[in-house]
Amino acid sequence: MTGRRLRVGQPITPEEFEELDDEQLARLVPKAYREFFPGKDFCADGHFYLHDGTAWCFFRGGFLDE
Repeated sequence: MTGRRLRVGQPITPEEFEELDDEQLARLVPKAYREFFPGKDFCADGHFYLHDGTAWCFFRGGFLDE
């Protein structure tokens, strides 16, 4: 993986998504939504749904509907 430092809300590539583990991915999600992160295995196409039906996308570094 590249040596860049990943931060909360920063978009990542599909390749980076595959290389990161659950703990590393959880750190990219804002704290307010981390409890809803189901783990990498349950992230369809690099996103997961929150309690209100919105979806957080790792490839956009934000919500799918933004």
